[in-house]
Amino acid sequence: MKEPETLIDAIRYFSDPDVCLDFMARLRWPDGKAVCPTCGSHDVRFISTRRLWECKTKHPRRQFSIKVGTIFEDSPIGLDKWLAAIWLIANDKNGVSSYELHRALGVTQKTAWFMLHRIRLAMRDESFDRFGGEVEVDESYIGGRAEFMHKERRARKITTTGVKSKTAVVGLLQRRGPTGKSRVRAKVIPTASRRILSAEIRRNVEAGSDLYTDSHPSYWGLNEFAHQSIDHAECYVRGKVHTNGLENFWSLLKRAIKGTYVSVEPFHLIRYVDEQVFRYNTRGDVDGGRFQRLAGRITGKRLTYQQLIGATTTPA
Repeated sequence: MKEPETLIDAIRYFSDPDVCLDFMARLRWPDGKAVCPTCGSHDVRFISTRRLWECKTKHPRRQFSIKVGTIFEDSPIGLDKWLAAIWLIANDKNGVSSYELHRALGVTQKTAWFMLHRIRLAMRDESFDRFGGEVEVDESYIGGRAEFMHKERRARKITTTGVKSKTAVVGLLQRRGPTGKSRVRAKVIPTASRRILSAEIRRNVEAGSDLYTDSHPSYWGLNEFAHQSIDHAECYVRGKVHTNGLENFWSLLKRAIKGTYVSVEPFHLIRYVDEQVFRYNTRGDVDGGRFQRLAGRITGKRLTYQQLIGATTTPA
């Protein structure tokens, strides 16, 4: 069968469990040789009646399914629903709420919420290359407006004036990246202090690059870059000196949070940021290509429910 290009194609394509299994096996083992996730051995056999593999080396957990070692591990949800969920969140530009996914897939809202956070973990950008050329840097603050909060919640959340009761996020945008399109990275940070912002910039940007920021004092002292700043009290653009690319990204992120997710706790914000970064950086792909790219990232990542709710440490 031809691989799907639209949502209805994907639903039909992945309705067959054997097709789902073959698709996932090709993603995990492109050379066609299954690998035991426990010992790394290639000496395994496939048990077709149970859709499992068994390692011929004697050790605990010799039998393993295609889900082991992925974001699907220990999930009773079928691959047909998991792959449909990946398609939806990858290709819906404003995100998918857990209530919408719960209605679409016929799972509980709690299950849908857990599924979405596992998929967001797969969306995380794990590249370590540094941005070069022309790079924009800007910070933003995420948090609800006090006037819309319940009185008790407002008293708990709003403890000071300004942005100190909101969560800071730093963004970096490389103009004309390797694909010719701009690409972005974003990270939740404790505060927008000079120490934290300068460390993030030096970690992600090559020395000597053209660096464009606003006039925030936290960006002072970046002498190893060709640094120029724009004072938004005077103007927003001065030739190449502006942060409009990141302003566009912030508007997309906040639109998804305000319009789709409505309320996001600071503890979970990093995964919503990762989701929007993935969607922004793959905006030139067709739906099928974006789905394939995300499906290819599910291996080697796991998020348990206890980690998700903060009962144990969440993987970095």
